[in-house]
Amino acid sequence: MGRSTRLVRTVALAAVLAVTAFVVPTSAMQPTEVNLVKIRHAQGVATGGEDVVWILGVGSDARPGQVMTRSRGDALQLVGINTRTGAATAIGVPRDSWVTIPGHGREKINSALYFAGPRGMAGAMHNLVGIEPDYVVVTRFPFFEDMIDDIGGITVTNPRRFADPNLKKEGFAKGRIRLGGYDAMAFSRVRYDLPGGDFDRSANQQRTLRGIHARIRSQADVAGFIERGVMTVMAHTDTNASPAELFEIAQAVAQVDPRRITTCVVRGRIGFVGAASVVFPDVAQARRLGREARRDATLRGC
Repeated sequence: MGRSTRLVRTVALAAVLAVTAFVVPTSAMQPTEVNLVKIRHAQGVATGGEDVVWILGVGSDARPGQVMTRSRGDALQLVGINTRTGAATAIGVPRDSWVTIPGHGREKINSALYFAGPRGMAGAMHNLVGIEPDYVVVTRFPFFEDMIDDIGGITVTNPRRFADPNLKKEGFAKGRIRLGGYDAMAFSRVRYDLPGGDFDRSANQQRTLRGIHARIRSQADVAGFIERGVMTVMAHTDTNASPAELFEIAQAVAQVDPRRITTCVVRGRIGFVGAASVVFPDVAQARRLGREARRDATLRGC
């Protein structure tokens, strides 16, 4: 798609989304499944002075009836997208990492969402990696499953066979496998049969992100695909970002070059704080990853 075509499409859709935001009643939108918070310093995907936009993705383990943004975070991935070069990176953080949460002392990083919401999670990630995300996206796992099904499923490359008696008793085969919504959720959450536990689970979450990106990229030029996706997300999202920004984020994701995706999981050691099992993260490595990727969304080593 040429630059002029993208510009016309962006302007036209932005106008449609802006009108939709005003004419569709809030009660009809039911913004309960996704929360997208634009952090105060962010200038947006297209209008900011930086080439890289940073998005912290959080899977909330909120049960039915619980507040999604005040429960613990289960999946934590800091994703950078370079809107100029098409590069992208993901830095995964094990959810039990023992870190400093602004205003709450030292706790597991997944509790930052419980204590201080998306902004608190952004602050905890900033303390560990040295990068403050421009946006924080929190979603419930049922919506994640529906989203995977809506885009037609994904394909991932699984380095080892593993299973879970609760989430996936029959397990996942080694090699390239096709995942629908439920299986993608289970593939991203299982850890007990993985030799690296929470570290391997975070790596599997990155494989899932690669699969989602590949599917979006393969369909991005299909008329209406991006637009329908944005409208669906809008119908379930509570956000302080503009409708046009949602479209620009989707376009940025679609334009990432799969050959320029790099990923890494923050290392650490397992230990205890009292009776609680925690991960003591390798802060030096986490900060190195942040320094390497901050300006161009590229990691040169893991």
